[in-house]
Amino acid sequence: MRKNPYIIFLSAPGAGKGTQAAIVAQELNMAHIASGDLFRQAIRDETELGMRVKSYVESGQLVPDETTIKMVLGRLSAPDAEGGAILDGFPRNLQQAEALDKALAEQAKAVDKVVYIKVSEEELLKRLSGRWICRQCQAPYHTINSPPKVRGKCDKCGGELYQRPDDTAQAVKKRLQVYFTQTAPLIDYYAQSGKLLEVDGEGSVDEVRRRIVSALHREVVARWA
Repeated sequence: MRKNPYIIFLSAPGAGKGTQAAIVAQELNMAHIASGDLFRQAIRDETELGMRVKSYVESGQLVPDETTIKMVLGRLSAPDAEGGAILDGFPRNLQQAEALDKALAEQAKAVDKVVYIKVSEEELLKRLSGRWICRQCQAPYHTINSPPKVRGKCDKCGGELYQRPDDTAQAVKKRLQVYFTQTAPLIDYYAQSGKLLEVDGEGSVDEVRRRIVSALHREVVARWA
């Protein structure tokens, strides 16, 4: 196996993918590459690709796969990714996965493993639809994980708490349906190639982290060392 394994983290919204990707990357001394961060950095740096991304974002369009892959491949060639990298937020569908595999193959590279953090729809609904925001200071709260001391009021400024339209139970359910429709073929794609590592995403952040690290040590890191 190459000395620089490439690992993708997949999960539905609310499963904690971004949090786990960052924690595990640090623990295993690997670069954490989040597509959203790449977009924001490129826009700040005003690179050619960044300006292209900005034009799509400002017009409300999705960034084309070709542009995203160029940014990902450029980031993978950076010195800090020589020890391996975790991709977070890309690919999001089967077409992106196939395009990424083709682009990596042209550089004699490949995705090694895909960590799928699996959380039940019931738990995802509970996590996502319990979020509330202060109208005044924008402080976040959660009905279960971090409730306010006084219901409906912000602990910091006393402002009114409200729920964003996309955080209501009905809106969250629709978002999850869209996600699972787009992602089910992607999960099958990596499972068929023997690259999928399914990890139980329910429990504390540390419990899930331990499961992921254990699975990666067993499947990737031991052979990589």
